[in-house]
Amino acid sequence: FAFSKLPSDSFKYLGWCDIEEHDVRGNHLHCPRVREAGPSEEELFFRGEAHTMKKRKQTTDTEQRQKKLQENWENCAELNLSFQDLGDLYQVENFKRILRRLIRVEKLWLVDNSLTDLSAIRLPRCRELNVNKNHFTSFKQLPKIPQIQHLSLAENNIMTLSGISDFRHTPLESLILKRNPCEFQERYRQLVFSSLPNLKMLDGIPKLPEDCSPPDTSFFFKMCTIL
Repeated sequence: FAFSKLPSDSFKYLGWCDIEEHDVRGNHLHCPRVREAGPSEEELFFRGEAHTMKKRKQTTDTEQRQKKLQENWENCAELNLSFQDLGDLYQVENFKRILRRLIRVEKLWLVDNSLTDLSAIRLPRCRELNVNKNHFTSFKQLPKIPQIQHLSLAENNIMTLSGISDFRHTPLESLILKRNPCEFQERYRQLVFSSLPNLKMLDGIPKLPEDCSPPDTSFFFKMCTIL
């Protein structure tokens, strides 16, 4: 049984910037695919998919400038860059290049991108950041987010709460750390709330009276609450 090719088959390894005769800009896209182009021409040849890749041409400086203008990431307010399948280092570097240009983004989703360190990235206006299902091991590896209000870090590999106090002077109200090793630390909730006095909600649960108890006096710390 032979599958017939779809009309779009010849475009599946192209970014939208590489498709001719359109005026779509980066800030028009809510869920763009931003990783660099797909397999090499040699690999496509061995796959029997050489027809899917247009021959790469040398781009002039003018064409590169035009492509950068077309991306227009600087004007994005809300952007979903999840599930990018960043399988190669050059794709990760291109991804970080785009993140550095998000100077106006307020809501950003970066779910399941195998990210390990974004500490060199600054998102000056970001109020809501979702980096669930990545490979962060420390709060120190997160981007600079001075205006953050809602931060979701579920299903990473954050071992301890070291570095969490860096968010003490931000307007952070809601934090999700579910399914991180640090969640099993003794006095977990009390330690988080004592480090972040402005925090109102942790792991979807509002701040409780026992969360405000001094970490060395409350008998509640001897208990294990399973939710």
